Amino acid sequence: MGRTLLSALMGTGFTFLMTATGAAAVFLFQGDAKGYYQKACLGFAAGVMIAASVWSLLIPAIDLAESLGQSGWGMAAGGFLFGGVFFLILDKIIPHLHMDTDRPEGMKSQWKRTTMLVTAVTLHNLPEGMAVGLSCALAASSDSPVNSAAAFTLALGIGLQNLPEGAAIALPLRQEGMSKTKAFLWGSVSGLVEPIGAVITVLTIKYMQFVMPFLLAFAAGAMIYVVAEELIPEANSGEEHSNVGTVSLFLGFALMMVLDVTLG
Repeated sequence: MGRTLLSALMGTGFTFLMTATGAAAVFLFQGDAKGYYQKACLGFAAGVMIAASVWSLLIPAIDLAESLGQSGWGMAAGGFLFGGVFFLILDKIIPHLHMDTDRPEGMKSQWKRTTMLVTAVTLHNLPEGMAVGLSCALAASSDSPVNSAAAFTLALGIGLQNLPEGAAIALPLRQEGMSKTKAFLWGSVSGLVEPIGAVITVLTIKYMQFVMPFLLAFAAGAMIYVVAEELIPEANSGEEHSNVGTVSLFLGFALMMVLDVTLG
């Protein structure tokens, strides 16, 4: 169990550090991350998450379920749908605020605007941490070179999209009036949920190894929910129409697909 947990922490530790590195951009640039830059970051993240959901989570979930004598399509479809529904419920309950709006979502609260902005990104990062943690746990428990390569690829892909995402979080917080140091810290903290989510998930599967295929698909459903609910709409929002979000989505998807196929 120690090896599995260490593997998950290493994978999500890397993705967290990439978020923190991106957030450090607040010390280098003035202003915010609105406009083309923010749309490009969101689109790229969406593309990476869609490709990762298919190649790094759903396909391994189907293969693993069949190797355990389970219904591959049944476990994958069930976990995928449950992941989407679960995060829909969280989205309705937890107070949060998206970057381009002044209208909070979730239950009413007295939270500050900056707190709700960070909460929105934290919700976004939770399924990523679960996904990387599960993939690393599967690799550590199976001693399969294929699974190890898949886990490495997923962590690398999520880490790459966390780099510009960290900046896209910290820069708007700076514009909200935070000091550079606080904006950096809050931008980094938003990525800390990834190793936390990985640890919780790995500790859970210790007692439920037989539902690993379901949990892999669950993480895929959660990520696709975030893509459909938040990333794609925000990448295409604004008064001035632009295709930068769509183009970035294609680039992110293509990059993650190539990484999965060549490395995994």
